[in-house]
Amino acid sequence: MAAAPPPPLPRLLLLLHLLAAAASASLVLLLLPSSADAARLLAEPDAADALLKLKSGITDGGGELGSWSPGTSPCESQWAGVMCNNNGVHGLQLEAMRLSGTLDLAALKALPGLRTLSFMDNEFAGPMPDVKELAGLRAVFLSGNKFSGVIPADAFAGMSWLKKVVLSNNNFSGPIPASLADVPRLLELQLNDNKFQGKIPDLKQKELTEVNLANNELEGEIPASLKSIKPDMFAGNKKLCGAPLGAKCEATATPSPPSPSPALKAAPLPTSDKAGTSPPSQPEQNDAAASADDGEPAVGSASSYGVLAAFLGTLAIAAVAFVAMRKRRDGTKNFGPAASTKPKVEQQPPPPATKAESTSAASAAAAPAAATAGAGAAGSSRAGGGSTARKADQGRLTFVRDDRGRFFELQDLLKATAEVLGTANLGVCYRATLTSGQSVVVKRFKEMNRVGREDFEEHMRRLGRLSHPNLLPLVAYYYRKEEKLLIHDFAPNRSLANLLHGEGRGLKKAVVHWSLRLKMVKGVARALSYLYDELSMLTVPHGHLKSSNILLDATYEPLLTDYALVPVMNQSHAAQLMVAFKSPERKQFGRSSKKSDVWCLGLLILEIMAGRPATYEMPKAAAGGDDDLASVVGSTPEDKWLATVVDPDLKVADEEDKEEMVKLIRIGMACCEANVDTRWELKTAVDRIEELKAKEHANDDQSFYSSVDGEEERSDVGI
Repeated sequence: MAAAPPPPLPRLLLLLHLLAAAASASLVLLLLPSSADAARLLAEPDAADALLKLKSGITDGGGELGSWSPGTSPCESQWAGVMCNNNGVHGLQLEAMRLSGTLDLAALKALPGLRTLSFMDNEFAGPMPDVKELAGLRAVFLSGNKFSGVIPADAFAGMSWLKKVVLSNNNFSGPIPASLADVPRLLELQLNDNKFQGKIPDLKQKELTEVNLANNELEGEIPASLKSIKPDMFAGNKKLCGAPLGAKCEATATPSPPSPSPALKAAPLPTSDKAGTSPPSQPEQNDAAASADDGEPAVGSASSYGVLAAFLGTLAIAAVAFVAMRKRRDGTKNFGPAASTKPKVEQQPPPPATKAESTSAASAAAAPAAATAGAGAAGSSRAGGGSTARKADQGRLTFVRDDRGRFFELQDLLKATAEVLGTANLGVCYRATLTSGQSVVVKRFKEMNRVGREDFEEHMRRLGRLSHPNLLPLVAYYYRKEEKLLIHDFAPNRSLANLLHGEGRGLKKAVVHWSLRLKMVKGVARALSYLYDELSMLTVPHGHLKSSNILLDATYEPLLTDYALVPVMNQSHAAQLMVAFKSPERKQFGRSSKKSDVWCLGLLILEIMAGRPATYEMPKAAAGGDDDLASVVGSTPEDKWLATVVDPDLKVADEEDKEEMVKLIRIGMACCEANVDTRWELKTAVDRIEELKAKEHANDDQSFYSSVDGEEERSDVGI
């Protein structure tokens, strides 16, 4: 008998079950992210576990790593100091957080995209972490801690991608790791202010241009591969010789008539005031060299030569010490008298409209410098030994550019004619005209008083090494605990804000043509890209990008200023005053990101195109306010931009130029997108900006005109 067919109900249930399974599979496919996002999401748990394992060995007394909590994502939740990109965690920037304990870097092997490690300015101690576990690293920054001991010779073995190694201001001893000579892509090596001993390895990397080995205990001849490095980068190593120091190395002597005592040979160079060096120290006698280098003394009359040589050597040392002490004393005196004997500030007759302003500016500029110099001199007279040099150095003007030299002293600033250029939220800016006729810009900061001297000086040296056509170079600095002075070159055509909007003295806004506006945008973008490459360890390499911080040189090339000051600013003041800290992600998540400067660039582009000041505050109303450029542009149809958004003074008849202007506004909007995830990366923005063109016209040499007191005439903005 044939089996009876199953009843209809079970068949229906089976069919419904199959349909439900198919629908679930389809839903899963629809919800799956792209391959790149999927890879990142799959890696997120591993990244969190790796970072939490690292945190478990760290003592976080200040609670700076409170955002590192289980069950959250390092990138999505923006853990403090964690830098992310599309591939997940690519850098750790745990700087100046008062961290200590143990760094278990082996835990970070679960982060294949990790490229940068920075634990600068903390309190870590003990041996150097095993960085070679992370072969993909590009940069290692461990300066300003308490690491000590001998670094193994193979500490950097196999790190073929490593470009920057910064271990300065620790207590490392022993020889410099030999494996550094085998790192093929090494660009920067800073080992200064440690206790490294022995000879310098032969570092033959062709791209290695930044080396600082000052203030160690190194000896022997400097390798020929480093002969082009500045002498200051070897200062404080009394037993080093050869180029570029100029101290001759002692040849391996064969028995011969006695030569003068080694004490008569070239004395160690005194340390310079340039970047990368410590305060000048009094030359000391090399005891070992005076007794052992030449082997056994010759018999007979040779002993009388030895006595004479020793006597002459003693005289030479005494003479060198006397000259050095006199030079130091004279140098301290030149940096300004005590406040009670402050010299009268000389003034050149200023224009009538600014006479009172210049007078008050000169007094304001001279007063803090004189008081600072007086404090340094007074401390110098009270202290003794090493403290004397430290106090005296507080009264010194330190130059940071190796290519400029020392072309004035603090006393010259006290005698300079001063003019207030502006009073910004970070400090007062003066133009100081020296008695030689040269002008410099002096910025006086008061919001850095919690920054330690060593941290401040290390960062200033780093800024002094920056060089780009669109960066206003830092020339020198003056340190005092209560305030700091930064000295820059003078830009004759004032600021971009002044050019676009006109500020004071009857100077109205200039009519800036499209070609010049595009030139300025490209210059700013290139300089910002350079800062991101050179200061990759900083979350916001600029931090304060706005039109008033873009100065113009004689040919109206833009020069970025007030850049990279976040590490030396009081963080509470930085959050209140610096425009990158006004970004939407800062207000939404309490953390800045690598795209915060990009947001500022976007607003700057809109400001340049619209000819109206940008606002860095979030709009109070949902529809935005009249001053919120991004909201105004975003609410305007794109085909109306040329008529309603673009500066009315920017009259362009050429259709190709109009298309390029619309493209630039699109770039600006993509850069200041409120959603940080959809906001463009800096590289994307720079590439798109470089593609833009401005059609050349016959009158492009007259890029703009300005109106002064109602009369149309050729602009003279540099007044």
